[in-house]
Amino acid sequence: MHRISDLKNIFDTQFLSTHNTRLVKGDDEPIYIPASDECTFHQVVFAHGFYASALHEIAHWLVAGEARRLLEDYGYWYCPDGRDKAQQAEFESVEVKPQAIEWALSVAAGFDFNVSVDNLNGEQTCRFTFQKRVYQQVLVLLDSGFNNRTEQLLKALSAFYNTPWPLQKEQFSWDCPQELEDVI
Repeated sequence: MHRISDLKNIFDTQFLSTHNTRLVKGDDEPIYIPASDECTFHQVVFAHGFYASALHEIAHWLVAGEARRLLEDYGYWYCPDGRDKAQQAEFESVEVKPQAIEWALSVAAGFDFNVSVDNLNGEQTCRFTFQKRVYQQVLVLLDSGFNNRTEQLLKALSAFYNTPWPLQKEQFSWDCPQELEDVI
């Protein structure tokens, strides 16, 4: 059972005292909001109480460096759904690492992972090609190591959900249609 209250508690336990950051259930679009006069702590806001959305937004927070964590949405401009082919290619390029970390978080939590190309109303691309790039990034991270915050959260999730630690390549698998295997 994957309850959002558990994930919020795990995240807050790991990062509220050390990074003044909380995981917050939002009503609509996800966003990162740094501390301000209105709110004394940084907020990783995820959409609609969805566990997968929370993992995805946490992954972006884990990728962001200290300076970026002082900026709303880490200072990035988001190109919404409806991207053309060039915009989608750029989107996928910047999403490879966060989605690789999201996949690792999912495995540590025993939660199913699906890549997101997040472009339902725009130019369609091969999600399997993107997933292969995300998978290759997972392998790089497993080999070279995760940053300290990511490692800390992965261990906490693994301990809470009683999943194998340390993470191993064999825990990351995905199905590619046979007809696409040779193409990608």
